[in-house]
Amino acid sequence: MESIAYWIHKRGLITPNRTALISEHNQYTYKALSNKINSMAVLLQNKYQLEKGDRVAILSQNREEYIISYFAIAQLGLIAVPLNIRLRASELAFQLTDSGTKMILFEAETEILLQEIKNLFNYENAYSFDAGNIGIEEPVVAVEVDPSMDPFIICYTSGTTGRPKGAVLTQANMFWNAVNNQYAIDITSTDIVNVLLPLFHIGGIGLFAFPTLLTGGTIVIPGKFNPEQAIRSIETYGVTIVMGVPTIHDALRKHPLFETADFSSVRWFYSGGAPCSKELIHSFIDRDLPFGQGMGMTETAPTILMLSKEDYKRKVGSIGKPVMFCDIALVDDTGHPVETGEVGELIIKGPNVMKEYWGLPDKTEEAIRNGWFYSGDLMRQDEEGFIYVAGRKKDMIISGGENIYPLQVEQTINELQAIHECAVIAIADEKWGEVPIAFISLKEGKTIRKTEIIAHCREKLATYKVPKDIRIIEELPKNATGKIDKRKLSQLIHLPTSNY
Repeated sequence: MESIAYWIHKRGLITPNRTALISEHNQYTYKALSNKINSMAVLLQNKYQLEKGDRVAILSQNREEYIISYFAIAQLGLIAVPLNIRLRASELAFQLTDSGTKMILFEAETEILLQEIKNLFNYENAYSFDAGNIGIEEPVVAVEVDPSMDPFIICYTSGTTGRPKGAVLTQANMFWNAVNNQYAIDITSTDIVNVLLPLFHIGGIGLFAFPTLLTGGTIVIPGKFNPEQAIRSIETYGVTIVMGVPTIHDALRKHPLFETADFSSVRWFYSGGAPCSKELIHSFIDRDLPFGQGMGMTETAPTILMLSKEDYKRKVGSIGKPVMFCDIALVDDTGHPVETGEVGELIIKGPNVMKEYWGLPDKTEEAIRNGWFYSGDLMRQDEEGFIYVAGRKKDMIISGGENIYPLQVEQTINELQAIHECAVIAIADEKWGEVPIAFISLKEGKTIRKTEIIAHCREKLATYKVPKDIRIIEELPKNATGKIDKRKLSQLIHLPTSNY
């Protein structure tokens, strides 16, 4: 059967001169991209003797070779192991050992990190993207690939609740994610999409690099994220869809160029990865810039829910409805559906759901039950079927028998103008079992008293939800994917605090 590299090779035949990829230094037509993929496949197959099922890690920032490598790996039935370059060598060595990687593709900027890894993990081969033009035009020996069964990518989760787990995604998972995204926001061959999310993350691949290439559009890879560079690339190339996490969109809107930039080509600014503040959303919508939210997971390739063009203005704060070929339900602890408006755990079923966790059958069985993937995310649904994030199940605080969802408290505190970031966690309490405590960082040049924050919470929240203490710190700790690390915050609970 055909691998997903077929997308590019077929496009190389039917629309050979259409622009497929624009990078910092090069532009590729679909025919040129097809040739590059074939050359990389020959290199991996002939020079490095890799065979179907072998794992190939990629240690690189965003660049054209990342996309080329993904499709060459798919063509040969190999398994990609994208590595988060923000991790430490010891963390990456664990992923390489766990996956049984045989080869690492890297770039000059990650060579020092690669040498650190070498002291901890023995890999067989390494190839630098900076070695020069591959230039191989030999034919690839055909490899039989079952897109529905053969693993394609092992994407490691961030490991905020323990050791990282390798989510195994098939080529079929990536195909259905591409189709789901095309249908959800009408991606067509005329779209030009900025790839601002890292390609070592499922978001960079699935939102919206692969969907755009499947439909015959153009992707722009501007390299390491820089807000000025991103804005200028939007203007230069006439970008139509800008996908990012909230921190990326926040950086764009705060840049001096934002107010005067020509965004007339953009038909979607889209956000995922974390809840977006209504203030951030309105900073785009109020300029007549369409801004939507969605939700996905590594384990679902990633897209689950998206807002449509009909609803992004009237449903600000919602993450939308399930995409076309993906079903969801919100359930209680017994697995039964919750009532409209009540909070339940999001479970997902569809051809985009991962095959398994690599080498962890018990974790796979725990996560996928009767065909449904249990996400651990808490959501609520309104009367029209729109979904809203309530938080993570593991983060829920139970105080005196009452459930407290930290996200609700965080969103309330974030309404205050002085607040930069906020995270709410539980602290043990003799009377109530546990109570909420808030860690905050302030915007530059801003001050606020704890009493003001508490008063604001008392006005907006039930008494039991009001944080029992406020800790103001310079910066909230983040994990390697840029999310607030609540485990590290819990280690700060017993540090001295002021009454300010």
